[in-house]
Amino acid sequence: MFAERVLSGMRPTGLLHLGHYHGVLKNWVKLQNEFPCLFFVADWHALTTHYETPEIIEANVWDMVIDWLAAGVDPSQATLFIQSKVPEHAELHLLLSMSTPLGWLERVPTYKDQQEKLSEKDLATYGFLGYPLLQSADILIYRATQVPVGEDQVPHIELTREIARRFNHLYGREPGFEAKALEAAKKLGSKRMKLVLDLRNRFQEQGDEAALEQARAMLGETQNLSVADRERLFGYLEGARKLILTEPRAMLTEASKMPGLDGQKMSKSYQNTLSLRETPENISLKIRKMPTDPQRVRRTDPGDPEKCPVWQLHEVYSDEKQKAWVQQGCKSAGIGCLECKEPVIDAVVRELAPMRERAAMYSEDPTLVKNIIADGCERARQIAQETMRDVRQSMGLSYT
Repeated sequence: MFAERVLSGMRPTGLLHLGHYHGVLKNWVKLQNEFPCLFFVADWHALTTHYETPEIIEANVWDMVIDWLAAGVDPSQATLFIQSKVPEHAELHLLLSMSTPLGWLERVPTYKDQQEKLSEKDLATYGFLGYPLLQSADILIYRATQVPVGEDQVPHIELTREIARRFNHLYGREPGFEAKALEAAKKLGSKRMKLVLDLRNRFQEQGDEAALEQARAMLGETQNLSVADRERLFGYLEGARKLILTEPRAMLTEASKMPGLDGQKMSKSYQNTLSLRETPENISLKIRKMPTDPQRVRRTDPGDPEKCPVWQLHEVYSDEKQKAWVQQGCKSAGIGCLECKEPVIDAVVRELAPMRERAAMYSEDPTLVKNIIADGCERARQIAQETMRDVRQSMGLSYT
């Protein structure tokens, strides 16, 4: 059983906007206070769709990291690093590719979906087909136990679990494993050993998940077990011979409720965004230009907030009292559209002020950002190297 660890990554797309903040970064800031977290820049993943324009990736990497820091991601609490600076990702990807069935990759829902959405690009490449496997390697190399994802990404986590399970089945063949596991069980004492073995039988014969959890908890509480013995016993409980790679769990996150300036999803491709470094002047200008209820042609015409993109911003930023004021004022023509927009402008300016300030600090001193990433890469690589040592050994690649 591996220690709890959260991993998440983002492809470098340059300056981030409020959709990224409310959809991902706000959650990262919360998670870093609750778990050991690793957050990485997925620059190799960017090449799966932008292999013809690699020159845009470097600038995007640093812009994105600055926005992470500006949003409150804390390098003293979380490990921030760049995927390509930890070459073990590529090694694990290669080794996993030897035993991953081709059909598993072809059935990933986003494979055909992305090919259709990006039809202007030639995505009939080995790299694009294999990107879900690289994504699995990104997770498994750190033995991450939880991965925050939206519902559309859950199939990727399920694929990663299948890959880890298959790898453990193929390569968790420690000589004399059962004898060693039973020897380790004796350290529990005869009474506890009997109970753990009974719980194991209930799980393996009847599929009793509660019995498995009870046995795991007992092993977790036992102080006199070595790390190797505990891992053997966890593997023995589950029917594996040895746990080399852990099966991660999907940590479902809420979809971002941050709408774009036109009422659609906030996205650079729709040109409807507010960046995390937007100036107060630009915020005011952009929100003032937002479309409103098309039926409200004159100031004296009553409107319907449900048909107005500005109302969606009130849903994010306004309390119940403010929202009641908008509903009553709009429907009665008691307030004008510009008047309705002012509280939203004020709220966005307040939210972005500390982010813009932190971003300026890092932008003015690029060395500070590069040092943070260098330290993060070093910490990440130490974990990755430990995993690869076990992977190589299990696959018979630890030649002396």
